[in-house]
Amino acid sequence: MSAVNKLFIYVVLPILVAIACAIGAAYYWVNQPLALPSPKVDILVPKGATPASIAAQINQARVALSPAAFVLMARLTELDTKIKAGGYQLVQGDSPLRILRRMAQGDVTSRQITLVEGWNLRQIRAALAQHPDIRQSIHSTSDAELRAQVGLDAPYAEGLFFPDTYIFPIGTTDLEILQRAARAQQQMLDRAWAARQDNLPLRSPYQALILASIVEKETGKASDRARIAGVFINRLRLNMPLQTDPTVIYGMGEAFDGKIRKKDLQTDHAWNTYTRGGLPVSPIASVGQASLTAALNPEKHEFLYFVSKGDGSSAFARTLPEHNKNVSQYILGRKP
Repeated sequence: MSAVNKLFIYVVLPILVAIACAIGAAYYWVNQPLALPSPKVDILVPKGATPASIAAQINQARVALSPAAFVLMARLTELDTKIKAGGYQLVQGDSPLRILRRMAQGDVTSRQITLVEGWNLRQIRAALAQHPDIRQSIHSTSDAELRAQVGLDAPYAEGLFFPDTYIFPIGTTDLEILQRAARAQQQMLDRAWAARQDNLPLRSPYQALILASIVEKETGKASDRARIAGVFINRLRLNMPLQTDPTVIYGMGEAFDGKIRKKDLQTDHAWNTYTRGGLPVSPIASVGQASLTAALNPEKHEFLYFVSKGDGSSAFARTLPEHNKNVSQYILGRKP
C-alpha cells in the first residue's frame, strides 16, 4: 500500500468520518424536539437578550437545552443578531432551531386584557394585577405617582385610560398597558373635542371627559346616552346641581356597600353633585367612545330630569312634578 493510500485511510478518512458524524449529530440536535415539562412553556425574551441568556431561561423553565450548542447554532445561522424581544411559547414538537427561528422572526405569543367601559381606576388596577401574563410594576404605586409615571397632564388619573381590549406579548408590564390606554384615551378625546357642538357649557376637554364619565355610569340603554347627556348640559346651563348618584358613590370609595342613603347624599365631598354645583373635580370612571360622543354632541331638548324605569331605559321629564310622577311609578311602584 502506497504512502498516499495509508495517509488517506489512517488520517484523512477518520477525519472525514468524524466531520460527517459531527454534521449528522448537529443536524439531529437542531431538529430534535425538546422534552417539555408541560404542553406549553412561556419564555420572556427581554431587550438585549443573548442566545446564552435565552438558553439559560429555557433551562430555568425545566427544559434541557445545551447553552453552548444553542449559542453555536445561533452564530452559524447568523440569527443571533436578529432575535427580537417579546413573549414566546414553546410547544410540544419544538426543536432548538424552530425556537430560534421563531425568536428571530419576532413571532411572539400574544395575550389580551379587556378594560371595561365604566370601570374605575381601582377596578382597572385589580384586573391588571390578576392577569397571569402581565408583569407587575405598579402594585405599590399610588395613583398620584402612577399619573406621573404615565405622563398624564391632569389633576387625577381616573378616567384617563381608554376602555378597550389590548393585545400584548407575555411579560408586558402593567405600566406599559396603561401608557397605551392613556394614549388611546387622549387621541379619542382630541377627536371628540374637535367635533363637539357649539356653545356647550364645557370649558375644556377634561371637563368633557368628566361629563362623559357620568353619562357612562348613568346610561343603561345605549340609545339614551345623548338624551341623558342633554339633561346634564341643560342643568349646567341653568346652574342647577347635577344631582347624580354615581358621583356620590364614587366619592364614597370602598365605603359604598351597594346602597346609597339620604345621609350619603348630604355628606359633602368633592364628588357630591348634590351638595356642590357644576361638575365634580374628576371623571368617575373610564369612558367609551359612545359616551364621549354623547357628552359632546348631546340631544337638544328641554328635559331636566330622568329616572330609571328598571329595564335599562329611562323616563325623562321637563318639570319636577312630571319627574315626581315618574319616580312614583318606576321607583315606588305606584300605578299612574
